[in-house]
Order: sequence, then C-alpha cells, then structure tokens
Amino acid sequence: MLSVADPVVFAAVMTVFGLLVGSFANVVIWRLPRGESLVHPPSRCPRCEAPVRWFDNIPVLSWMALRGRCRDCGSPIASRYPVVEAASGTLWLTAAIVWGPGPQAVVAATFFWSLLVLSCIDLDTMRLPNPLVGALALLGLVAALVSQLTPLPLAPLVDTRAVGPLASAFLGVALGAGLPWAVAALYRVIRGRTGFGMGDVKLLGAMGLFLGPYVLLALAVASVVGAVVGILLAARSGSSIATKRIPFGPFLALGGVVTAIGGEWAIAAYLRAVGL
Repeated sequence: MLSVADPVVFAAVMTVFGLLVGSFANVVIWRLPRGESLVHPPSRCPRCEAPVRWFDNIPVLSWMALRGRCRDCGSPIASRYPVVEAASGTLWLTAAIVWGPGPQAVVAATFFWSLLVLSCIDLDTMRLPNPLVGALALLGLVAALVSQLTPLPLAPLVDTRAVGPLASAFLGVALGAGLPWAVAALYRVIRGRTGFGMGDVKLLGAMGLFLGPYVLLALAVASVVGAVVGILLAARSGSSIATKRIPFGPFLALGGVVTAIGGEWAIAAYLRAVGL
C-alpha cells in the first residue's frame, strides 16, 4: 500500500504540489505588484481576456500543448510561465529529497517557493513587496517557535542545535538584517547614495529566521555571484558597474537555497581546510 511516509511517494507528491503552486506563483508574480486580487478574477489571457480553461492551466504541459500561444487569440504566452512552474516543482522535489518525508521538508519547500516568487518580482519591478516578505518572516518565526516548544523540527533548516531554534532564529535576524543595514548606512554616509536596498535588508532578516547565523553564508554567496554577474553585465553594456542597477533579491534567493541545502557541509569543509 502506498504511503506518503515512503520517500519515493513523498517526493512524487511534493513534486506535483510544487508544480501546482508554481502555477499560482505566476499569478502572484503578475498581480501582487499591481495591487490586484490573487483570487479574482480567474486566470485569463492578458491580450483578449478570455478565461483560461482548466485543461489549459495544467503546469508546463498545457503551455507545451498550446505551443506557447493563447487558444482563443493566438497571442504568445511568455515562456517564463512554464519555467517558473518547473522551477517550483524542482525546488519542492529538492526539499523532499534533502529533508525526507515530514513537515520540515514542507517548510523548506515553502521557503524556496517564496524566494522564487520574490526573485521574479524583483527582476520585474526592482522591489521586494513587504506583504510577501512579512509572510515569509511570519512562517519562519512560527516554525522556530514550534521547533522550540515541541520535538517536531521545522526550523532552522540548518543545524544550529547548539543555541536552540528560537535563539538561532533571532541571531539570524540580527545578523541578516543588522549587518547589511549598518553597511548600507555607512555606504550612504560615505558615498551619499543608497548601496543596499531596505527590501534586501528585510529579506535577509526573514531568511535569518530559517537559516540562523548561516544567513551570513547566504549573503556571501549572493555577494560573490552578484558581483560576477554585475561585472559581466557592465562589460557587455560598456557601462560602469558602480552605476549599474541590478536587483539583488535573486542573488539572495540563490544564496538562501544553497545555504539551506549545503550550508552546514560548506562551513564544515571550510573549517577542515583551515585546520579548525
């Protein structure tokens, strides 16, 4: 008899659910920055406004069957829709594999999903909406509190047993939001302009609830990857990297996912390499 406690069944269920919420992610990415309702009206073509039929709303497969075009007016459907759905499914599958059957995998997958949505919104608008960042922070706080009060592990997503879930969460907020805020304030004093958006600071604080002090590793990964991408984009456009505005949210999201999955291993490997 099939059971969701079986790792293979659990991974399959998580993947399917990840694809389904990936479809909803596209709704959030489009509507939330515009202040529109996330539930009404139902999904429709932005060109002809024809409602999307249920069989045309199957993640990834419907886009492929329609060859990337609206069934009614033939307008192109952006390829980002199936990409986001596939990415969401992959992230939920990854959480199932890394954490195994149980609620911690669901918390991790929701964390990843939120980072995916925030990344796409940041790419579109150069903004990280406070309601979504706040919801992510609330989830992290509740998960840390439940982990503190019960034997049920939900967060942090990396091993911080030495300090306990709640202490780890608050330390993660202090390091994730406090350090970048101080750096941003110093940069503003020295350069007279903003070098680090407050949306990024808030997101790092929310990520700290899930990652604890490992949030600094997420920031380091984001900074390195962001610097490399920034240099490449500046070289391609012939402009100075100092004047190039690049959304940092996607790099923070990447750092968060990498740290949640392999942060403990990376720090341990580094300490072994330096002989500690």
